[in-house]
Amino acid sequence: MLHEVVVEHPDGGLAIIDPVIDRDPENEEFAQLRNGYAYPSVTQVLRMSHMSMTQPRLFESASPSGPLRSNAPTFVNNMTLPVHRWFRFSAGYSAEWVVNSISDFLTCAGQSKAVILDPFAGSGTTLLASSALGCDSFGWEAQDFIFRVADAKVQCSDADPEMILQSAHSVIEASKNTGANRCNDQEPKLLQKCYSEETLAELRGLQEALNGATIDMDDSTWKLLWLALVSTLRPASHVGTAQWQYVLPNKKKINTVGPSEGFMQKARMIAGDISVIRSKLSGNMSILQHDARQPSKVPKDSIDIVVTSPPYANNYDYADATRLEMTFLGEVAAYSDLKRVREPLIHACSQHMVGYDASAAIEDPLLTPIVDRLGPIYEELSSVRSTRGGKKAYHAMVVAYFLDMARVWQYLRAAVRPGGKALFVVGDSAPYGVHTPVDELHGELAVAAGFESYRFTKTRDRNIKWKNRKHRVPLKEGVLEVQG
Repeated sequence: MLHEVVVEHPDGGLAIIDPVIDRDPENEEFAQLRNGYAYPSVTQVLRMSHMSMTQPRLFESASPSGPLRSNAPTFVNNMTLPVHRWFRFSAGYSAEWVVNSISDFLTCAGQSKAVILDPFAGSGTTLLASSALGCDSFGWEAQDFIFRVADAKVQCSDADPEMILQSAHSVIEASKNTGANRCNDQEPKLLQKCYSEETLAELRGLQEALNGATIDMDDSTWKLLWLALVSTLRPASHVGTAQWQYVLPNKKKINTVGPSEGFMQKARMIAGDISVIRSKLSGNMSILQHDARQPSKVPKDSIDIVVTSPPYANNYDYADATRLEMTFLGEVAAYSDLKRVREPLIHACSQHMVGYDASAAIEDPLLTPIVDRLGPIYEELSSVRSTRGGKKAYHAMVVAYFLDMARVWQYLRAAVRPGGKALFVVGDSAPYGVHTPVDELHGELAVAAGFESYRFTKTRDRNIKWKNRKHRVPLKEGVLEVQG
């Protein structure tokens, strides 16, 4: 879906460009407006007065009382929503679904407000949706880079759109005197594969200019421009860097964006979105870098509802998912550095299993409620593994995953008040074709932790799209509702 783009012009006001009419790069008016060098036309001024109508709404949601749509928990619709669209996190989920779920809870409980917790906050979806409903929220995120993305996004309630635009221009101007002298041979190999020497020098110039501008702008503005920069990294690359798990250096993209242009486009999007939605965010948002398996400072019985999507037990490497960004930021230099990034994360991929003693873990008392079901899965995966070339440690992964989640459920039980609930978007798994009923095992662990009951509502089928899938086990995704 194409939306109008907010741009600034020399007198400091905001103008609107309709991408359907003005997206032609040969259109002189578009080029001037895009670069901030021209005043808007009369038509564009009129469109400015209808900004709240023509910009994407905060949530384009169905009726809260209506049935869940098949794609309700998925992230795809977020890319048309202000703030949520600033960074595409491939493990995200639907803000519309969060709004509908919290609204349903408030209606059933006869409450006007609630306190929300998301123990796997990701890029901040639940916190933003909660704030739009006037609800206070807490979010925990253990992955360092994704935590900073969420921390930047929640600044939207305090940031000044004009300051963002002015500061973005200043960064671009300052970048012209930096970055060019950096030796490309000293860059990590991944970056050399993903960018031309000129593009990488321009990106480094923006980075150095932004890092040098910390004393010239407030904290919210700096964090949002940091987000604008890291959100530009993939569009600026000429290789396969879509928001999937792996970077594909041998796959070439037809369309790319120049670093400075992409940075400014993202800054304009951020400023425009904030000008539309800032007044609509009334709930307090608190995001903490925290491992959900560890005790927290959230008071006992203080949470009305948990709304989240935990990592799936499907071998997705949440550390590798942002390796390009972390490499650019200097936080990892090689694949081996990801081991440190994985340490505070839920065990959800075979790469995380080096040195893990699954035979001891499965004897842990926290797994006693499900060991009769988990044990046979563990044994079958151990057997199948010996027949596969990769010999991936899926047998250990499923044990470690559910032991981690058993600990999470224990801490959630302490935080959620009597009468509260937890909503988990979950999907089942079939590593090496061995089905693992993730929803049911989660539910049993929740009940063992002290919750009253659970039920699962399927929202879509999985493992039906890809022709080259490695097994034919039907899978599903949906919402696990746990009553407190």
